Amino acid sequence: MSRQYVTTAIDYANAVPHMGHVMEKIMADTIVRWFRLRGDSVLFQIGMDEHGIKIQETAERQQISPAALVEKMAPIYHNLYERLNISFDRFIRTTDTVMHWPTVIALWNRLRAAGALEKRTYTGYYCLGCERFMTKRDLIDGKCQIHNAAPKEVTEENWFFLLKREGDWLKNLLTKDAGGFRIVPPARAQEVMTLIEQGLEDVSFSRPKTSLSWGIPVPDDPNQVMYVWCDALTNYISGLGLLTDHADLSFWDDAEVTHVIGKDIARFHALIWPAMLKQAGVRTPDRLLMHGFVTNEGQKMSKTIGNVVDPEDVLKRFAGNPDPLRFFLSHEIPVGNDGDFSWKRLEELYDAQLRNKLGNLLNRVLVMLGKMDRRIVVSSDPTWIAGDTVWTQFADALDSFDQWKAIHVIFDWIEESNKFMNDRAPWKVASEEDKHVILSALAENLRHISLMLLPFIPDTAYRISKQLNVPYAQHMLSKDFVITENLKQWGGCPEWQSVGEAEILFAPLTR
Repeated sequence: MSRQYVTTAIDYANAVPHMGHVMEKIMADTIVRWFRLRGDSVLFQIGMDEHGIKIQETAERQQISPAALVEKMAPIYHNLYERLNISFDRFIRTTDTVMHWPTVIALWNRLRAAGALEKRTYTGYYCLGCERFMTKRDLIDGKCQIHNAAPKEVTEENWFFLLKREGDWLKNLLTKDAGGFRIVPPARAQEVMTLIEQGLEDVSFSRPKTSLSWGIPVPDDPNQVMYVWCDALTNYISGLGLLTDHADLSFWDDAEVTHVIGKDIARFHALIWPAMLKQAGVRTPDRLLMHGFVTNEGQKMSKTIGNVVDPEDVLKRFAGNPDPLRFFLSHEIPVGNDGDFSWKRLEELYDAQLRNKLGNLLNRVLVMLGKMDRRIVVSSDPTWIAGDTVWTQFADALDSFDQWKAIHVIFDWIEESNKFMNDRAPWKVASEEDKHVILSALAENLRHISLMLLPFIPDTAYRISKQLNVPYAQHMLSKDFVITENLKQWGGCPEWQSVGEAEILFAPLTR
């Protein structure tokens, strides 16, 4: 059994969650659930980034304190992720003075002792949206490429992290032969290598208290407050208590560590974070799993344009059921790519794939068995088996973090199962025993399909298994449920004797 520590980027608490937050959490949760299902020991952490100038300014506009703002925002995120069935184990907040701050302060002191921090006066272009200083090389027509806004020229005395000197070490770390730090998908790794080849700059790690008061004070420098990177990035190890007297090294030193992040923050996670850890004497993570942006009808979502899709509206459209959204994002957006959100496409997929192909197949099989004696007769020499090949394709895809391929493997099998039912037409078969064998083969397919669906649409997978009446159904949503080799075999649940009642799996959408 392997240990897996999986994190997502912590969400900034200045606004409500958007579809990019949701895609990232669902992508991470799919991998986490697969790790657990294959028998790994897993710790899954998400959380909130609650310091910084944007929090300070948002609170001022709302005429409340920054502390009041983050206390209002954190439950919104936490509640949404619970309703999306994100199976996180820990929800960390950077305002947590007990869990988070001690590691941050210890890390700062280590960096300073290693000579990796230097205080200097600096004039630069500061983008509020990115919360970082930028060079002219980062700008297009004088504007930030991500936020399409001109940064403000700022002169300050700050502490800087000496990143410029780490270029050769980072290049070696990111090469395939080094084997220490892998970026998935590989195309994103080349983008990071390009950043190194263009030349690295030292990074501002603090701001004067006169500019930023809402944050962690710099040790032994009361006029400075820690800037976002030393504070926010450190959440990945502060959740484990690293660099403190209550450190849990089992999920860092003795585990595979995966950070799930968006492509827009690759520079910080692939360059600054590993260099920080090196200087602090802490090992680097094993991989970055990077996703793209979610667009809306071909346009990047923007509050200015007014095309932001609220995840709450999607949940409301499906009566609170998170699985249509989980399915859509997994089915439509390959890992690492940008993907488009379309209400029309979402509803088309819901009807075509979930209702008609999956839901209708389950209903037809159970109704026909219900008209007989509900008995399951899984033949040891069935007429049609695809299970071994499909399981191999499915597991190989998820083991390589290709969720898009894995979910298409499942729905290709659902398509084949529907074809098998139509070709064999059990309703035309005169022999009751022959009819039992055909329908039982389809029920056995559905048993396997429901297991494969667990990482993607867990509640649906459970409801399929419950209707099938498989003995392990009640345990499927537990974090300690494992898909054993026996369960992957044809007829791998011999104690399963009969099916249950058919129920509507996906209700028709009202217009």
